[in-house]
Amino acid sequence: MEKNTGLKRIVMAAMYSLQGFRHAFKHEAAFRQELLLAVIFIPLACWLDVSQIERILMIACLLIVIIVELLNSAVEAVVDRVGLEKHELAGRAKDLGSAAVFVALTLTVYVWADILLF
Repeated sequence: MEKNTGLKRIVMAAMYSLQGFRHAFKHEAAFRQELLLAVIFIPLACWLDVSQIERILMIACLLIVIIVELLNSAVEAVVDRVGLEKHELAGRAKDLGSAAVFVALTLTVYVWADILLF
Protein backbone atom coordinates (compact mmCIF):
# COMPACT_ATOMS: atom_id res chain seq x y z
CA MET A 1 0.00 0.00 0.00
CA GLU A 2 1.43 3.34 -1.06
CA LYS A 3 1.47 6.06 1.61
CA ASN A 4 0.34 9.59 0.88
CA THR A 5 3.00 12.24 1.39
CA GLY A 6 3.27 16.01 1.27
CA LEU A 7 0.25 18.10 0.42
CA LYS A 8 -1.86 15.07 -0.51
CA ARG A 9 -1.36 13.63 3.00
CA ILE A 10 -2.47 16.92 4.56
CA VAL A 11 -5.56 17.12 2.33
CA MET A 12 -6.48 13.49 3.07
CA ALA A 13 -6.00 14.02 6.81
CA ALA A 14 -8.28 17.07 6.69
CA MET A 15 -10.90 15.06 4.79
CA TYR A 16 -10.77 12.25 7.37
CA SER A 17 -11.10 14.81 10.17
CA LEU A 18 -14.16 16.39 8.55
CA GLN A 19 -15.62 12.92 8.09
CA GLY A 20 -15.05 12.29 11.80
CA PHE A 21 -16.88 15.50 12.70
CA ARG A 22 -19.79 14.49 10.45
CA HIS A 23 -19.98 11.03 12.03
CA ALA A 24 -19.88 12.51 15.54
CA PHE A 25 -22.59 15.02 14.70
CA LYS A 26 -24.81 12.41 13.05
CA HIS A 27 -24.41 9.59 15.60
CA GLU A 28 -23.52 11.18 18.96
CA ALA A 29 -26.20 13.16 20.81
CA ALA A 30 -23.74 14.22 23.53
CA PHE A 31 -21.42 15.66 20.87
CA ARG A 32 -24.28 17.70 19.39
CA GLN A 33 -25.24 18.99 22.84
CA GLU A 34 -21.67 19.96 23.74
CA LEU A 35 -21.15 21.54 20.33
CA LEU A 36 -24.30 23.63 20.88
CA LEU A 37 -22.93 24.77 24.24
CA ALA A 38 -19.66 25.75 22.56
CA VAL A 39 -21.49 27.65 19.81
CA ILE A 40 -23.33 29.62 22.49
CA PHE A 41 -20.54 30.11 25.03
CA ILE A 42 -17.56 30.87 22.76
CA PRO A 43 -19.15 34.07 21.41
CA LEU A 44 -20.26 34.88 24.96
CA ALA A 45 -16.64 34.52 26.16
CA CYS A 46 -15.57 36.92 23.40
CA TRP A 47 -18.25 39.43 24.41
CA LEU A 48 -17.65 39.36 28.17
CA ASP A 49 -15.40 41.94 29.78
CA VAL A 50 -12.67 39.55 30.93
CA SER A 51 -8.93 39.54 30.46
CA GLN A 52 -7.38 37.88 27.43
CA ILE A 53 -6.02 34.98 29.49
CA GLU A 54 -9.42 34.45 31.11
CA ARG A 55 -11.06 34.40 27.68
CA ILE A 56 -8.49 31.91 26.43
CA LEU A 57 -9.10 29.65 29.44
CA MET A 58 -12.88 29.85 29.03
CA ILE A 59 -12.73 28.92 25.35
CA ALA A 60 -10.02 26.29 25.85
CA CYS A 61 -12.14 24.48 28.42
CA LEU A 62 -15.05 24.33 26.01
CA LEU A 63 -12.80 22.93 23.29
CA ILE A 64 -11.34 20.38 25.71
CA VAL A 65 -14.88 19.08 26.30
CA ILE A 66 -15.32 18.64 22.52
CA ILE A 67 -11.95 16.89 22.21
CA VAL A 68 -12.62 14.52 25.09
CA GLU A 69 -16.11 13.74 23.75
CA LEU A 70 -14.64 12.86 20.35
CA LEU A 71 -12.12 10.54 22.02
CA ASN A 72 -14.84 9.00 24.19
CA SER A 73 -16.98 8.39 21.11
CA ALA A 74 -14.03 6.74 19.38
CA VAL A 75 -13.48 4.41 22.35
CA GLU A 76 -17.18 3.52 22.42
CA ALA A 77 -17.20 2.82 18.66
CA VAL A 78 -14.21 0.50 18.92
CA VAL A 79 -15.65 -1.33 21.93
CA ASP A 80 -18.97 -1.78 20.11
CA ARG A 81 -17.15 -2.97 16.97
CA VAL A 82 -15.36 -5.68 18.92
CA GLY A 83 -18.62 -7.05 20.30
CA LEU A 84 -21.95 -6.08 21.77
CA GLU A 85 -21.97 -8.71 24.51
CA LYS A 86 -21.38 -7.50 28.05
CA HIS A 87 -17.75 -7.68 29.10
CA GLU A 88 -16.12 -6.19 32.18
CA LEU A 89 -13.28 -4.55 30.23
CA ALA A 90 -15.64 -3.12 27.59
CA GLY A 91 -17.78 -1.61 30.33
CA ARG A 92 -14.70 -0.27 32.08
CA ALA A 93 -13.44 1.36 28.87
CA LYS A 94 -16.78 3.06 28.27
CA ASP A 95 -17.05 4.17 31.91
CA LEU A 96 -13.53 5.61 31.83
CA GLY A 97 -14.34 7.57 28.67
CA SER A 98 -17.50 8.88 30.28
CA ALA A 99 -15.54 9.85 33.40
CA ALA A 100 -13.07 11.79 31.24
CA VAL A 101 -15.93 13.77 29.70
CA PHE A 102 -17.32 14.44 33.18
CA VAL A 103 -13.94 15.76 34.37
CA ALA A 104 -13.69 18.03 31.31
CA LEU A 105 -17.20 19.37 31.92
CA THR A 106 -16.45 19.89 35.61
CA LEU A 107 -13.29 21.80 34.72
CA THR A 108 -15.28 23.99 32.35
CA VAL A 109 -17.92 24.79 34.97
CA TYR A 110 -15.21 25.56 37.54
CA VAL A 111 -13.23 27.87 35.24
CA TRP A 112 -16.32 29.78 34.06
CA ALA A 113 -17.71 30.08 37.60
CA ASP A 114 -14.37 31.18 39.04
CA ILE A 115 -13.92 33.86 36.38
CA LEU A 116 -17.49 35.16 36.39
CA LEU A 117 -18.49 34.81 40.03
CA PHE A 118 -15.37 35.29 42.13
